[in-house]
Amino acid sequence: MNYTLKRAFVLITLLLAVTMGHAQCSVENTAFQSGERLEYELYFNWKFVWLHAGRASLTTTDARWTDGTEAYRSRLVTSTSGMVDRHFVMRDTLLSIVSHNLVPLYYKKAANEGGKYYVDQVWYTYSDGTAHMRQQYLNRKGQTSHTSTDRRDCIYDMLSMMLRARSYRASDFTPGQKLVFPMADGRHVDDVTLIYRGRKNFKMKSTGITYRCLVFSFVEYEKNKEKEIITFYITDDDNHMPVRLDLFLKFGTAKAYLKKAEGLRNPCTSIVEK
Repeated sequence: MNYTLKRAFVLITLLLAVTMGHAQCSVENTAFQSGERLEYELYFNWKFVWLHAGRASLTTTDARWTDGTEAYRSRLVTSTSGMVDRHFVMRDTLLSIVSHNLVPLYYKKAANEGGKYYVDQVWYTYSDGTAHMRQQYLNRKGQTSHTSTDRRDCIYDMLSMMLRARSYRASDFTPGQKLVFPMADGRHVDDVTLIYRGRKNFKMKSTGITYRCLVFSFVEYEKNKEKEIITFYITDDDNHMPVRLDLFLKFGTAKAYLKKAEGLRNPCTSIVEK
């Protein structure tokens, strides 16, 4: 699994196990609305100096799927710039179409990461209590592979998972609690692990605003040893808005800070100090 910045935005997920079915896997959206736009500043640690590395944005608008289903269209775009581009270019776009009750319908990731271009796509349909996924992967050589997966549990991709997770509440979780959940891309369905770390206040580098946050870690395991991939912070309010991401990458450490938020559905009651 390729753990890039895009995957970081996903990892605010608190997915609960439920029996599969279009109605059963649906959930009321309480966290976001059409017109929401979140903008981030990216920083990278280069030889003990933090450099401005680029920008990212997450936007959500109303849409209509091919079968007429009213839906949300969410688009996450990330790009590096400046000195960082000389060493590692990243131009990534993620697109997710979900129904208004947050059931995934389509997913696409088009990525140029370090000069390597690839495209993941997933199409979802549902019948008889089963999720049917048609998966497609275009590699950097221009070769396309096709996979089909059927599952009787709720399956999400990195972006639709984040959208759904924002409507969950963490009040029943205790620090150190682990959650394991499935996530699809153009080739696989993999189980990933999330650990809840607790609540903390954090001041944003880009705006100076201090938020009360819920803190999570996304981890992988190598020879039974836990390796932290990302620590992320979401607002402890009804928006559950990702405001900070700490990424531990193979080539260094990166951070993303919320710079601007527009079109929020709920009051941002997690602000401690401006």
